[in-house]
Amino acid sequence: MSEVRVVIVDDDPLVRAGLTMMLDGADGIVVVAAVADGDEVPAALDEHHVDVVLMDIRMPRVNGITATRRTRARPRPPEVIMLTTFDTDEHVVRALRAGAGGFLLKDTPPDRIAAAIRSVAAGEPILSPAVTRRLMLKVASGADTSEQARSALAALSPREREVALALARGNTNAQIADALAMSVATVKAHITHIFTKLDLNNRTQVAMLAHDAGLL
Repeated sequence: MSEVRVVIVDDDPLVRAGLTMMLDGADGIVVVAAVADGDEVPAALDEHHVDVVLMDIRMPRVNGITATRRTRARPRPPEVIMLTTFDTDEHVVRALRAGAGGFLLKDTPPDRIAAAIRSVAAGEPILSPAVTRRLMLKVASGADTSEQARSALAALSPREREVALALARGNTNAQIADALAMSVATVKAHITHIFTKLDLNNRTQVAMLAHDAGLL
């Protein structure tokens, strides 16, 4: 099993220590750094090769949304999983739009956190369809937003639109390949083109764009 290198970002020292203790060495995960605020993330990424950042959303100096946006703007960026208390935090959708690959509740069992980290590191989304729908209900998608989303998706070829919609529905690369009668390598090529044309960097953002366009 390949090694997944993780940085933990949380302003609560007990949370940092607990996550480090639970995750380091679990299921091939290596915690290479644990930092206290979003402004400390760039130095950690400069110092270490990192696959996934486990990011708190609320921090005193640089919040998780801003830190995620900056992280995902780096060359060859790591994936980001946002830590949140979903029922009370209204900024989750903004975090996903900033490029987070998904989110975890802070009371998620350690084995599920480890599984989610490995999933995101492999390029697969961690949001279940039910959670994705619940998040999307929080998006204020007025007429202008809908029109912008439809206009963006119009730049895709018909085949790319099919792949994009399958991505938005949470299908894996293998599932898309089976459904559309193409190879997994071809699916990956289409996904790369979709991300480039839409100026996006993960599947969750494609799902939110499809939602805004009225396709979900």
